[in-house]
Amino acid sequence: MEDDDKRPEIMCLKVHRVRGEVMVAVCDRDLLGKTFEEGKLCLTVESAFFGEEEATAREVAEALAGATIANLVGERAVACAMETSCIDDKNVIRIDGVPTAQMVRM
Repeated sequence: MEDDDKRPEIMCLKVHRVRGEVMVAVCDRDLLGKTFEEGKLCLTVESAFFGEEEATAREVAEALAGATIANLVGERAVACAMETSCIDDKNVIRIDGVPTAQMVRM
């Protein structure tokens, strides 16, 4: 794997298929394995959920297009979801400065 500073656009992507739902989990690669806490909120970015498969913004956008549920963590992951109109900036929260958002399509 290359140095994170050389490829900051790379994210981790994992697609979960559960009971007819397509859940897409995306995080900025450099956040894997880290925990963020703020007040009563705690977010652990686990590879078991977000995967370790590297993905570009185009691959993330394609996955989000078919998602019924999405969980996003990190500047790049959240920005990608906003660029594809999956989420709106007013629905983004920050935990210890790290943006995170969820999306559900009904």
